[in-house]
Amino acid sequence: MNSILIVAILFISAFVSGIAVFFVRRENTNMLKLILSFSGAYLFSITVLHLIPHVYHTHSSASETIGLFVLLGFIFQLVLEQFSHGIEHGHIHHSDKSVKGILPWGIMISLCLHALLEGMPLASHHQHELVFGIAVHHIPAAFALGSLLLHSAASRRSIIILLAIFAFMTPLGFLISKGISSGGMGGGIEQYFDRIMAVVIGIFLHISTTILFESGTADHHQFNRKKMIAVALGIAISLLNFMFDSHSHTHAH
Repeated sequence: MNSILIVAILFISAFVSGIAVFFVRRENTNMLKLILSFSGAYLFSITVLHLIPHVYHTHSSASETIGLFVLLGFIFQLVLEQFSHGIEHGHIHHSDKSVKGILPWGIMISLCLHALLEGMPLASHHQHELVFGIAVHHIPAAFALGSLLLHSAASRRSIIILLAIFAFMTPLGFLISKGISSGGMGGGIEQYFDRIMAVVIGIFLHISTTILFESGTADHHQFNRKKMIAVALGIAISLLNFMFDSHSHTHAH
């Protein structure tokens, strides 16, 4: 996939979803919850089917200890959520009076760091699957961030600027990881790419499993059934991608 197209898809999906708070009623978030369930299942499946086998297939010296970096990523995301308050899961805090009139810089910084790291795996061989998954995942996250910024009484101009910064973080992560994996950043830093990938895998595992666990706590049975359909659809699309890639590789050899 073309790098410009990747950057455009990731930026537009997050930015448009964020500024949608100016036009969409925030009280009705059922559709966002369904999108979140779908993205959580899709990200989890992509991580298990594509990213983990890829990073363990490496012949680098870190392959025997790669699990430590996966665990580090999992714990790192746990720490990030102490500052982000779970907005990357699409949580919208309407009643949080502590942020009224105050720009939530801790949340903004932790979300941007999270988004930057999410872009790292996009330099791998599974770009089209991941771009789709991350773009969908950012829809409820960006909307939740926009909602929080609107609640903080920030000016419209400030909200748009902050959302644009957030939307550019994942494309920036992709561009950085692309430079690392190609050796274009100098200093031999590309030898650490597998470790960076492992950390991101840990982050993906934490995010996706948290979303999936929360998907089972719906308020009523009918909506919970819709969530299960969204989860099943996310897994099914990931499996189709996996089978298509496996079939392509078999024919290539």
